[in-house]
Amino acid sequence: MALTQAELVEIFRKLVLIREFDLLAVELRTAKRIYGAVHPYVGEEAVAVGVCAALRPTDRITSTHRGHGHCIAKGADVNRMMAELFGRVDGYCKGKGGSMHIADFGIGILGANGIVAGGMPIACGAALAAQLEDAGGVTACFFGDGATGEGEFHETLNIASLWKLPLLFVCENNRYGAGNAVESVRAQTDISLHAPAYGMPGVSVDGNDVLAVRDAASEAVERARRGDGPTLLHCKTFRMLFHAMRDAPQPDMRPTDVVAAWRGRDRDPVTRFEDHLTSRGIATAVEAQRIRDAVKRDLEAAVAFAEASPYPDPHDLLVDMFAE
Repeated sequence: MALTQAELVEIFRKLVLIREFDLLAVELRTAKRIYGAVHPYVGEEAVAVGVCAALRPTDRITSTHRGHGHCIAKGADVNRMMAELFGRVDGYCKGKGGSMHIADFGIGILGANGIVAGGMPIACGAALAAQLEDAGGVTACFFGDGATGEGEFHETLNIASLWKLPLLFVCENNRYGAGNAVESVRAQTDISLHAPAYGMPGVSVDGNDVLAVRDAASEAVERARRGDGPTLLHCKTFRMLFHAMRDAPQPDMRPTDVVAAWRGRDRDPVTRFEDHLTSRGIATAVEAQRIRDAVKRDLEAAVAFAEASPYPDPHDLLVDMFAE
């Protein structure tokens, strides 16, 4: 289905919002205004936005340790996200989860996960629930290329195919697991080729082309809604920044020429889509800049919201920590 002008502009706004949110998170962590680990999603924005553009508000997703982009693309409130990063009670997890554990069940965000491949069995369970609910719900499971070396990857692909679960597996192959190139740890780097062994379609797509991701995801989601089972979507993308940071970024051991090439305007998913809009007369450069300016104002407001929120009461340390 063709997208309207308003929908295309909203896709651009979300790409910019994810980019600016994570750049700001790095800035805040560097200034020690927030604490804990931060894993920037910069460079991978088109995967989250493209996939979530194919989902309904009631559909569910599972995320990863690099999950801010997934949350924003699914519709999370950046005020509450920022409050969570600041460790305040108005955060999504009341300030107890931090960057890697944001969830909002009300809009289908089942939580980010600090365990590599840890979200995959959760997604499988959510897809089974959707199948039993019989309301056409679909679950999208985001995971990195490193997760394909874990047992959960193979276990969930097998059971999802066996039961024809309405599940979209989204591999964000950013070419490096921390500092290890994907070809140094995998004999076969085309992750979509795992799919035939489990009786499902496998599709490789340019993960920095948001419309290509959206088109591939839409086809897979509709297949899932029909009851035809899961699809493995292999999105080829790139992490522009370091793997993670605490007090300072971890050393980036990747070749500088490779990083520079992926940061080029023709590969950067944000500027690439901006050029798509302006070259087709969908938006002007001035309008694109207005969107960027509005996003920065929204994020300034989110920081103010977070800093105005109180810290959790120490007596509430164990509240919400255990299921009853």
